[in-house]
Amino acid sequence: MTGTRTTASRTPGTGIRLNAPAPGWAIEADVVVVGSGVAGLTAALRCTAAGLRTVVVTKARLDDGSTRWAQGGIAAALGEGDTPDQHEADTLVAGAGLCDEQAVRALVTEGPDAVRRLIDTGARFDTSPETGAIELTREGGHHRRRIAHAGGDATGAEISRALVDAVRARAVDTIENALVLDLLTDAAGRTAGVTLHVMGEGQHDGVGAVHAPAVVLATGGMGQVFSATTNPAVSTGDGVALALRAGAEVSDLEFVQFHPTVLFLGPDAEGQQPLVSEAVRGEGAHLVDADGVRFMVGQHELAELAPRDIVAKGIMRRMRETGAPHMYLDARHFGAGMWATRFPTILAACRAHGIDPVTEPIPVSPAAHYASGGVRTDLRGRTTVPGLYACGEVACTGVHGANRLASNSLLEGLVFAERIADAIAEDVRGQAAAPAPHPAPRVLPLLDPALRTRVQQVMTAGAGVLRSEASLAEAAGLLDVLRTEAVAAGDPLDGAVKAAEPGVDAWETTNLLCVARVLVAAARRREETRGCHWREDHPERDDDGWRRHLVVRLSPDRTLDVTATATQDFPPTT
Repeated sequence: MTGTRTTASRTPGTGIRLNAPAPGWAIEADVVVVGSGVAGLTAALRCTAAGLRTVVVTKARLDDGSTRWAQGGIAAALGEGDTPDQHEADTLVAGAGLCDEQAVRALVTEGPDAVRRLIDTGARFDTSPETGAIELTREGGHHRRRIAHAGGDATGAEISRALVDAVRARAVDTIENALVLDLLTDAAGRTAGVTLHVMGEGQHDGVGAVHAPAVVLATGGMGQVFSATTNPAVSTGDGVALALRAGAEVSDLEFVQFHPTVLFLGPDAEGQQPLVSEAVRGEGAHLVDADGVRFMVGQHELAELAPRDIVAKGIMRRMRETGAPHMYLDARHFGAGMWATRFPTILAACRAHGIDPVTEPIPVSPAAHYASGGVRTDLRGRTTVPGLYACGEVACTGVHGANRLASNSLLEGLVFAERIADAIAEDVRGQAAAPAPHPAPRVLPLLDPALRTRVQQVMTAGAGVLRSEASLAEAAGLLDVLRTEAVAAGDPLDGAVKAAEPGVDAWETTNLLCVARVLVAAARRREETRGCHWREDHPERDDDGWRRHLVVRLSPDRTLDVTATATQDFPPTT
């Protein structure tokens, strides 16, 4: 697993920027945090407490990130008899040989106290009426009940509420409804802030800036790169795309977790789909086919509570065998009372779509859910670009390996956000940002927003749950056609294709194309099946050849550099 760390060389910037106007206004800060989920707000609160001038920039409202959609809960060794060692063991098994042991150890040992600090901040978890202790449930891959939840199945919403209230109470400066575009750097190549567009204010393509010597990316995931996902509409991979343009390294992007049990709304359903939390299975629901057969029994010792990649594969195999478009989750034995008190959010979502889980099984199928990879960081959230940090789903800390263990994501956001804030307090104390304009920035042509659906269709068909060299090669070719058309459109000497105008839709679509290309390149390179990366043409796990990470960089000529890195060299020490 993890051995001696090597020092990563400083990654030079690419000089590539989105096609956008120069900033027309600017504000000054010590730290700018991009994102308002559990990771972003935790980092912002801790930086503020350290006396750093902190600005939070978020794409929608403060409480509109992915955190509020988290149903199941947050995993930590809080229960009687549970230990960080046991939590670590379950995490390493789920990660399929690619977890960084030092990162996992930090997560599980610091996690319980981080949860307690979250409670001190104001988060209210469900407690036992008899003992007053936090109620714990169980999810896939966990051998113990260690998932703390709130509001039954509204854990993310409660955590978001508590953190937003704390940010407002402490008067942290915030800029809502703002899409961050690119990283600013100083003459030495260090981080000096970000450019951003505040939606609904000023010009359609108006741009401003926050100058700061430290930038924390906490932008969440990239689920919108697929046609159907549990992610909100704001999850368009903006942080990963920004980091790549800035010269940062990205790792493990091929490991996209498809949640096994997403409410099936039809084969052509697009956009954000209702999630049916793993906690439903944790409380005893069964996966069955149309004949009522529990097909996961015998496939894994934990049956329906196997790690998510195994359950998703089990569902897909049964769908193929039977020709059915979905499977079923049967929890009728819960009864109306348990559904109403333990899973009110899921109950309401199902009924809104004409399904009553009290009286009938729930139709489910896998959908894109979580990116286990992202911007490569060390144990304190530092990326390979000086002054740029990343935490939460946008980051690749090494915790998740090839497959995230259920409910570890909220905990990772807490633990590594605190680590980042402590690092920033040491790294940037007394520094001031002095952005230097690039003498000749390479402007990245924008993709026509009308092609967003096309990108999603290509990714769903070629790089979804089931992948092969043929499907990935076709996806790569189609994405390259879109990229070529965008480049041609950006050439003033080529009038055959009209260039997309700068604006939110074009910037988002261009970011989606960027992360799609990286994901496909890495998935194509990894010729094995591991964790949530399932290659039909290479169905076995290959530890001899592929127990390593794929690191991707964006070259100045906009090509992708994909290299294999030994496990002991991950994450880097910067």
